[in-house]
Amino acid sequence: MTSPRVTVYTRADCGLCADAEADVARICGDVGADWTTVDVDSDPALRAEYGDRVPVIEVDGREHGFWRVEEDRLRAALA
Repeated sequence: MTSPRVTVYTRADCGLCADAEADVARICGDVGADWTTVDVDSDPALRAEYGDRVPVIEVDGREHGFWRVEEDRLRAALA
């Protein structure tokens, strides 16, 4: 089993996070990429690192963007 290509760092009750998760789910579904979410509030170190800068999208372990999903850019990174 391979690791998910896309990770979305989120928190509960975050509207931008919900939007980003929906966009990532749709895009990853289109291109056949695995993805996952991580709740930054589940770990003090993650909460300290990301603070209010969520959602954060990582592709292949590298930060790709935050707050909004740039669809064309994400599709290009996953191609």
